[in-house]
Amino acid sequence: MESKSFERRDQLIEAALDEFSENSYDEASLNNIIKNTGISKGTFYYHLKNKEALYLYLLKHSAAAKWEYIEKRSNEIDQSDIGTDIFSIFMFKARLGAEFGKLYPKYHRLGIMFSKEKNNEIYNKAFEVLGTDSDSILRKMIEKAIENGDLRKDLPKEFVINIVSYLFNHYTDVFQQDEDLTLEKMIYNIDNYVEFMKNGIGSKK
Repeated sequence: MESKSFERRDQLIEAALDEFSENSYDEASLNNIIKNTGISKGTFYYHLKNKEALYLYLLKHSAAAKWEYIEKRSNEIDQSDIGTDIFSIFMFKARLGAEFGKLYPKYHRLGIMFSKEKNNEIYNKAFEVLGTDSDSILRKMIEKAIENGDLRKDLPKEFVINIVSYLFNHYTDVFQQDEDLTLEKMIYNIDNYVEFMKNGIGSKK
């Protein structure tokens, strides 16, 4: 859906954000979204195939907006006190992600609703759409971390990449309680999660 070919794109995104951030995918009403956008069904279906296409577009738009914010803030902040290892970078960007959520609560709520779709087929479809670019970025980060000595070199490279990628990508599988989805608890959990990845659970003797 190109913005130049659909002049009410922003209104559609806002209406979809309202609907999907308050309802599950199955419960969300496409008719409500179309009505609140102020367009005809014919106009909607000219640009998008169905509700699924709109949902996937909205999730991709949300992810892009979040990463754009994180990169912009990263360039604005003095990072001299932030470590250069992969764990410090991950925590830094995760905190900026939480900052984004505070500024744009509807996007944050959309993310919460999406995390609850794990038993729904739409979750796997969305993960495929969203995961391609992020997996490539994450792999490069991990490879660089191995080269820099942030991660163990005595283990097979692909094993390390697969394990660390899984831990980064499945954070929400560990923290699923409603209380874990508040911004403050998310930051607390992220700090502990990254600390665990960095130092493990074994005692230091």
